[in-house]
Amino acid sequence: MAHRFAPADPDAVRAALAGRQGSDLRLLTKHFMALLQERAPGNSVEVRVPPYAAVQVIPGVRHTRGTPPAVVELDAETWIALATGELEFAAAEHEGRVRASGERADLSPYLPLG
Repeated sequence: MAHRFAPADPDAVRAALAGRQGSDLRLLTKHFMALLQERAPGNSVEVRVPPYAAVQVIPGVRHTRGTPPAVVELDAETWIALATGELEFAAAEHEGRVRASGERADLSPYLPLG
């Protein structure tokens, strides 16, 4: 089951956005996952940013075991760029930076996050 994250301290987020290395990527990934969980609560899509985080979001069919009906997987740098509005979901998908499958796997309506 995916984890529930809490938004990070705003000062820590600002500092991490300036650095974007190592532990900054972990903090930002989890922070923006928390914001996505708040904006799109649900269990029909699993968003994975290995090795840092995975969350289940977006209303729809509840997922309880195995692979969910929709999965979005991407790296931390891409996730942060999407969350901050530096990159659009369709462009990231077209460039192969996002692997999305299943119904409701388009995160465009929920991005950017902040």
